[in-house]
Amino acid sequence: MKRVSADVRRKMRARFKIKQKANGRPRLSVHRSGQHMYAQLIDDLQGVTLVAASTLDQDIRKENKNGATMKAAEAVGKLIGERAKKANIDEVVFDRGSFLYHGRVKALADAARQAGLKF
Repeated sequence: MKRVSADVRRKMRARFKIKQKANGRPRLSVHRSGQHMYAQLIDDLQGVTLVAASTLDQDIRKENKNGATMKAAEAVGKLIGERAKKANIDEVVFDRGSFLYHGRVKALADAARQAGLKF
């Protein structure tokens, strides 16, 4: 039997719980790299991305020189919340992936909540 690393196990555990509680709501998937933050709203039933935002967007890049800061993560959370409102999406399920709910991931989630997303 092949051994699975701790981060892959953490990711699978989080996704399993999310799929149980989703009830047809889109999934707010967050990815944190060393230099950037990415967020997507994904409809798992159809398998399509509804809305996306990242620190690579021109609006956020102008404000933040570095995409790996708390300020940049908050900007991505605010932007994904605004774009979700334009797409008439109010309720989502938060998918932190294999990342701990701490630091930049938490900052993104809090900013998305302040922008009007419910999760």
